[in-house]
Amino acid sequence: MRKLALLIALIFTASGIALSQNKLAKVSYKTLEVNGVEVFYREAGKPENPTLVLLHGFPSSSHQYRKLLTALGDEYHLIAPDYPGFGDSEFPSTEEYEYTFDNLAESIDGLLEQLELESYVLMIQDYGAPVGFRIAMKHPQKVRGIINQNGNAYEEGLGNAWAGVRELWANRNPQTEEALLGVFSLEGLKWQYTHGTRNPDNINPDNWNLDYVRMRRPGAHKMNLDLFYDYQNNIKLYPKWQQYLRDHQPPMLIVWGKNDAFFPESGAQAFKKDLKNIDYNILNTGHFALEEDAHIIIPKIRSFMRRLDKK
Repeated sequence: MRKLALLIALIFTASGIALSQNKLAKVSYKTLEVNGVEVFYREAGKPENPTLVLLHGFPSSSHQYRKLLTALGDEYHLIAPDYPGFGDSEFPSTEEYEYTFDNLAESIDGLLEQLELESYVLMIQDYGAPVGFRIAMKHPQKVRGIINQNGNAYEEGLGNAWAGVRELWANRNPQTEEALLGVFSLEGLKWQYTHGTRNPDNINPDNWNLDYVRMRRPGAHKMNLDLFYDYQNNIKLYPKWQQYLRDHQPPMLIVWGKNDAFFPESGAQAFKKDLKNIDYNILNTGHFALEEDAHIIIPKIRSFMRRLDKK
C-alpha cells in the first residue's frame, strides 16, 4: 500500500511540474491604420507558426478571445482584431464611417493584408460570421479552415431573439429603434453573456461592464442600430456563403452553445447540408460558449489544427 501511495504521489508531483512548465503565452496589443481608421488587434505566438484569425461578436471585442490567446500562443500564431467602433479600435462617427458589414469586413481584410498573412484559419462567432465569410469568399485560397462558435450562415439558424430587429428591418423609425435600446443597457448586455449558461456565476462580469462603458460613448447606439439594420443584408448573402462552402469545402470545427437565443443549434446543424468535413460539437451553454466552456473548446481547437497541419 505504501508503494502504491508513493507511486500516486510521484504521478501527481510530475503532473504538477508539467503543468507549471506550460506557461501562458505573452499577448501583445497593437494598432495599424487601415484606410484612415486605427484598428486595434491582439497578437500572440510566433508568426512562423500556423495562424488563427479570431473574429469577435456583438457586443464584445477581441477581449472575448483572451483565453485562447494565452492558451494557444505556445503552438500557434493568433490575431484577434477589434472592428472599427468596437473594443480599442478607433470609433469614427457615423458621418465619417458607414457602419455596415461590408465595411467592417473591408477594414479587417485590410488589416490582414498589411500583416501579410498568406494562410490562416478563421474563428467566427456572431458578427464574426458575416465578417469572416466575406473575407473567405474574397480569399478562398488563404482560408485553411473555419472554427465556428455560433457563427450563422443559414436562415434556420436565426432564433427568436431577432424579433425586435426584424421589426426594425421592416420599418426603421424612432419607435422600432427605441424598442431595441434595452439591448444596450447594463442588464441587457449581461443577459447576452449569461442567458443559456449552466451557471451565471461562471461568467466574468468584466465582459458586460466593459461593453457598457463603450455603449455609453456618444453615437454608440446609433452605430450599433445601423449594424442591426444592415444585418438583413447578411441574410441576403447566405446563399452565396453556402455556395462557397459547397465549392471550397473548408474543414470546419463547430463548437456551438446550444442555448443561444440568437443562433440556436439548428444553425449548427444546417452546415451539415453543405460541408463534408465537420468536427461537430454541441455544448450546453449560451451565446459566448468560451466564457463557460473554454476548457472544452481549447483542446478541440488544438486537435483540429493538428489535423490540418498533417494534410
